[in-house]
Amino acid sequence: MVRSPDVDAYINASQRWPDEIAALREILLGCGLSESIKWRKPCYDADGANIVIVQEMKDFLALMFFKGALLDDPAGVLRDQGPNSRSARRIEFRSVDDITALADEIPGYVARAIEIEASGATVEPAPAPDLVPELIARFAEQPALEVAFRSLTPGRQREYHLHFAGAKQASTRSSRIDKVADRILAGKGMRDR
Repeated sequence: MVRSPDVDAYINASQRWPDEIAALREILLGCGLSESIKWRKPCYDADGANIVIVQEMKDFLALMFFKGALLDDPAGVLRDQGPNSRSARRIEFRSVDDITALADEIPGYVARAIEIEASGATVEPAPAPDLVPELIARFAEQPALEVAFRSLTPGRQREYHLHFAGAKQASTRSSRIDKVADRILAGKGMRDR
C-alpha cells in the first residue's frame, strides 16, 4: 500500500470533496490497488490495469469502474455514466457518511473488477451508428473526407457522429460538419489538439 504524493497533492487541492476522496482512498488502497494521477484524477490500478478512477462532479463524487458494465450489482449502487457510455459505471457519493455506509461493499466490487480485468473480458463495442444524411451527402461531395472519417478510431467516429446527430435541424448538422471537416481530414478527434 504505497501512497502517491501526487494523490496527496490532489486531495489537498480539492475544494469540494477532499474528505470524501480521502475516505475512498483508504478503502481502495486496502484493496491492494496502486494509485496514481491519470487524466488529472486519482486512478487506481491492479498490475498496471486501470480498475477505478475518482471523479469530482458538482453534486457528487464518483467512483467510476472502467468495466462497470460487466460487474454484478448486488447492492444496486452502480449508475450509468450517461446515455452514450458503454462500459463505465459509477457509484455516487455525496458525503463521507455515504462512503462509510458502503465501506463493506466497495471491496467486493473492486475484487470483482480486478477478476474481470484479469480474465481479459471486454465490453462489446457499440454498433456502428447510422450516419446523419448530411454527412453521407458530404462524403459523396468530398470522398477524401469519408476516407479520413473511416480511418479514425471507432470512438472518434462515434464522438463526431453524436455531435452531428445532436443537432435538430439539418442546417445545424451541416454547419457542424463544415466546422470540423478539416480536423477529420487531419485525422484528429474532436478534442485532439
